[in-house]
Amino acid sequence: MNIMDMLQQSGGIGTMAKELEINESVAEAGAAALLPAILGGFKKTAQAQPGGLDGLLGQLGGCGLLDSVLATQPIPVAKGNEVLGQIFGSKEVSRTVAAGAEQQIGISSDLLKKMLPVVAMMVTGYMAKQSGDSTGNGGGLGGLIDGLLGGGNKASSSGLGSLLGLNGDGNPLDNIIGMAGKRVR
Repeated sequence: MNIMDMLQQSGGIGTMAKELEINESVAEAGAAALLPAILGGFKKTAQAQPGGLDGLLGQLGGCGLLDSVLATQPIPVAKGNEVLGQIFGSKEVSRTVAAGAEQQIGISSDLLKKMLPVVAMMVTGYMAKQSGDSTGNGGGLGGLIDGLLGGGNKASSSGLGSLLGLNGDGNPLDNIIGMAGKRVR
């Protein structure tokens, strides 16, 4: 099962749609457009993190983040913003991710900025659950993240990756950070 299937089946997409008062298909399209950058951010950050992906996921809140999204209380987006701060490093990168997704799918970047922390929380929680499953995706960090994208590295060949002109090195975040730097100058 790829991560979009999981987000839909777990109720995460529906919960996000309800919280943001949008149609579920808009929430799904937004999440799909944001995922490559979020997963790329995790991959890049976890490679530099002592303890790798498991250490990073535990530090960010692990499985509890997905549970927080699915709870009946309002989603604690501050936790999602903490995740984004860790994996992207700056708000400018988050803004660039939202602007790129807006160009790709036509959903306003303001709405995508609201979706980003929620999607980051769902992804963190799901990866924490998957990394704790020794029968899950083999291949370590790259295998887990590529598996979440549905097998293979789709980030560099389609969707947001192709829109942003990614260099095909497997990490969309490198290119997004470069774009953010150009926008700041």
